[in-house]
Amino acid sequence: MERLNLAIQQAEQALHSLQMVMAITSPNEIERDAAIQRFEFTFEAIWKTSRIYLRELEGIDSGSPKGVIRACRETGILSAEDTILALEMANDRNLTSHTYDRDLALEIYERLAGHTMLMAKWLEKIRSAIKEIS
Repeated sequence: MERLNLAIQQAEQALHSLQMVMAITSPNEIERDAAIQRFEFTFEAIWKTSRIYLRELEGIDSGSPKGVIRACRETGILSAEDTILALEMANDRNLTSHTYDRDLALEIYERLAGHTMLMAKWLEKIRSAIKEIS
């Protein structure tokens, strides 16, 4: 449980960092790119936290982001609708890490507000599930 609590703390810090940059109105190109970078590491922190949760408390072992997302649906952490959005978010994460394309960056940035809200909801559902189990 200690490992899970540490992962949650790190995911919360990453999410807070993303929320701070997303609060900037009319971001310049550097701020937009910073938001995308923070999205990348926040997504990584949250899916890995979910993986630990699934392994330690649900007995489910999944090694990929999309596998973890699907397992979160199976355990009720994510709804069917949120699962679809999370899989789309994983696709965006994959696109940001392979190449830099200005037009693609702008498209992904436009979706970051929704991604940020979904990651906050996802993390909160994990916290709630832990409280129910404890």
